Amino acid sequence: MPRLHFALDLKDDPALIAEYEHWHRPENVWPEIVDSILAAGIDNLEIFRAGNRLVLAMDVAEDFSAAAKTAADAADPRVQAWEELMWKFQQPLPFAGHGEKWVPMQPVFSLQAALSTRKKSR
Repeated sequence: MPRLHFALDLKDDPALIAEYEHWHRPENVWPEIVDSILAAGIDNLEIFRAGNRLVLAMDVAEDFSAAAKTAADAADPRVQAWEELMWKFQQPLPFAGHGEKWVPMQPVFSLQAALSTRKKSR
């Protein structure tokens, strides 16, 4: 199962950060958002925060299509309303492309890959 990672910044305002976290508590996330995540073939999704930097980790099905998820989200008024609400708290990374929100992260190190390489060289 592939794991994908993305980064995004929140506006550096403690009140906005607290409100963003409020909306992401299990009892406050809109059910339609959870349904759209599952319908896209995302088996698990977690968001982590350090300061105002967010990292999103997703475990996706082998046939997951980011393009299909984007198209489904664009056609869903409730998802669009959620995205509009979230944009109140978010800001693009300095190096994000035009209109890019969550920026894909590239792997740098894997313990499992390092161990696998070590075993092969023996």
